[in-house]
Amino acid sequence: MTQSGIHPPQNDWIARWQRVARRIRVPLGFATAALYLFELWRRVPQPAAVAWSLALVLPGLWLRGYAAGYVKKNRELTVSGPYAYTRNPLYLGSILIAAGFALALLSWPVAAALAVMFLVIYIPVIVSEERFLRATFAGFDEYCHRVPRLIPRPMAARSEDGSGSFSFTLYVKHREYNAAIGTAFLYLSLLFLRAVLGVFVHVSR
Repeated sequence: MTQSGIHPPQNDWIARWQRVARRIRVPLGFATAALYLFELWRRVPQPAAVAWSLALVLPGLWLRGYAAGYVKKNRELTVSGPYAYTRNPLYLGSILIAAGFALALLSWPVAAALAVMFLVIYIPVIVSEERFLRATFAGFDEYCHRVPRLIPRPMAARSEDGSGSFSFTLYVKHREYNAAIGTAFLYLSLLFLRAVLGVFVHVSR
């Protein structure tokens, strides 16, 4: 869920890349999940690494939830809240969460797979969404000059239209709570899945 939900057709490399990304997104996701399970089976999660991962995962969850309570996709250009620091707080939050779980496993293969997913899936989506926003909202170019695409600026950018406030109704409408639920299951898998898989392997012998 981002500021734009509609992507106009573009007969160029971005449009072609998007079509390919849509086709491979699910298989790539399953492959990454399989790699995650393999790495979880191969190595015992270290308590210190799991604890340190929270330093990335919790801010990522907070950022996604905070952004979800501001964005009104297709209705207005959101420039307040986290959008006054970065144009893509939802994607940044997802990156932090993914990096946190790679850290929790201390797995370079998982980190590399997640990086590939970002490059293949998110980059064409971000570029396409920016095209839509530029074509839809007259102030988008000026907003781009003030606010970076991904890495947040240290101070909020000032804007005459930046008077919005967090809405819990929007947070629920965008179902951002699913990110917290999914994260909780991932941490449960870090703590217990290896032991459960071990029991199944022992019983099957």
